[in-house]
Amino acid sequence: MDHTESRDGTAGTDEPTDDTRATPDPTPEPGSAPEPAPEPGRKRRRPWVRRVRRTALVLALLLIVPLVAVETALRVNYMGDPADGTYTRGRDAMWLGHAWVDGRKKDADVTALAGRLKDTGVRDLYVHTGPLEHDGTLPKSVYPRARWFIDAVHRELPGVRVQAFLGDVLANGGPEGLELGDAATRAEVVRSAGQVLDTGYEGVHLDLEPLHSGDEHYLDLLDDLRKLTRERDAQLSVAAHQIDPLPHLHSVAGFVADHPKWWSQEFFGQVARRVDQIAVMSYDTARLFESTYGGYVAQQTSLALEVTPPTTHLLMGLPFYYESNPSHWGHAETVAAAVRGARLGLSRTDPDRELFGLAPYIDFAATETNWKEFEEGWARRP
Repeated sequence: MDHTESRDGTAGTDEPTDDTRATPDPTPEPGSAPEPAPEPGRKRRRPWVRRVRRTALVLALLLIVPLVAVETALRVNYMGDPADGTYTRGRDAMWLGHAWVDGRKKDADVTALAGRLKDTGVRDLYVHTGPLEHDGTLPKSVYPRARWFIDAVHRELPGVRVQAFLGDVLANGGPEGLELGDAATRAEVVRSAGQVLDTGYEGVHLDLEPLHSGDEHYLDLLDDLRKLTRERDAQLSVAAHQIDPLPHLHSVAGFVADHPKWWSQEFFGQVARRVDQIAVMSYDTARLFESTYGGYVAQQTSLALEVTPPTTHLLMGLPFYYESNPSHWGHAETVAAAVRGARLGLSRTDPDRELFGLAPYIDFAATETNWKEFEEGWARRP
């Protein structure tokens, strides 16, 4: 028979007594207990996997929540009705391609252009006459028919001014380009401006990209150009980057990319005070919906109006072209949405501003839908 061990440690018989009991199992040593076997078909998650997933979720929320908030705010900004009378003031402009001055266009083309622009309010034409060389010079050979075009416009569209659209890529956007920090290069740009004014242009329209917010050399160049254009009784106009839709967004963009999309509102105002006309390139916004694009244009219009002096002519650019890519969704960036957005921004900020207009970009890519939405929504031409 089996023997049990009594509480006093003596051996006893197999007969049960009140003082006998089964001996408990020895207490296991700390840490020596075996882990239970995992359930069949289930794998235990490792701690680092859970941490990675939590981190990914937090990062996704940090990106998605602000994006949803911004898109919602833009959609709300597109709501409401523009004020009565927020239509063309007869001070609109249009960007034209290089074909008008290099010999490809003929008299019949100017006549057709005049028929399209008549009664639309377009008063200034920015015809592409460059590009500038990286040293700031401009070969006369690139615009051999400029004088013919200027005379043809004056004949077909009396009162419409023709300005030389001069542009170049800046060196801060890549390995090559125009260096604004070089005083000799800036001097050549001014000399090139005088050269096109000698040809008969009634103004100089400057488009240098990518232009970083706060660039003091650019402001110096504008001061020199303004002195020249005033002496010649000519216009100085510029194509401007968009304004920060969120505070200091240009700083973030400048940190992660060499092609910042935005200027600070302060810098925009500094530029606007140095020119006769400033045209916001209010397209290529990456907005996904017409309502959010229109709301964005309304926001940009208000931001620009707040810092543009009433003596400077402000223009909001219209996308007269169709593309579909991550920076420009054609189904969203419509002329109708841009026109309505500009009218909303004008209505809310300065509905009586006289020196205000819209500027389609660009003639050679325009569709009939673009023209129709511009004419009916802004020019009020049936």
